[in-house]
Amino acid sequence: MRPVLMVDVDGPLNPYAAKRHQRPHGYGTHRMVTPRWAAAEQARQGAWGLTGRRVRPLRVWLNPEHGPALRALPFDLVWATLWEDEANDFIAPVLGLPALPFVAWASPRVEPGGGVFWKTPDIVAWAQGRAFAWVDDEITDADRAWVAAHHDGPALLHRIDPRIGLAPGDFAALGEWAAGVG
Repeated sequence: MRPVLMVDVDGPLNPYAAKRHQRPHGYGTHRMVTPRWAAAEQARQGAWGLTGRRVRPLRVWLNPEHGPALRALPFDLVWATLWEDEANDFIAPVLGLPALPFVAWASPRVEPGGGVFWKTPDIVAWAQGRAFAWVDDEITDADRAWVAAHHDGPALLHRIDPRIGLAPGDFAALGEWAAGVG
């Protein structure tokens, strides 16, 4: 059985922390209004007494080369993003990816404490002992320690710089890790 690659959108695929008006090389700008984003923005506007205003789209930078590069890796791909199933409707088509399974986050969020990212327990629960790699921009050593203590299989938690997004070295590291697990 191939390992799973859990992919976050914002940070690894959308380098949102890059300088606002300097799109990274190879990325295209996409303006997106997902149903979840629209509902959240409308709720915020209502809380401010600004009902009826147009919802401002998200600015998402995506590199179309990431789709083929992800598909070429020896992993089963899974969305591990706040976009959840909306990643299949808005992100996957831009990257040329098929619809992927996704981690459905616990609600309300459980904060594990000790500096552990709130996604980490749900990632481990979803993996169910299966070997996995996870790319995210919020991974820390606390998450690595938590996974080592709570996950029975091999795991690679690979932090991505949200100013750069996935880079060739990241793809190489993921491929090398998967080859070592196989």
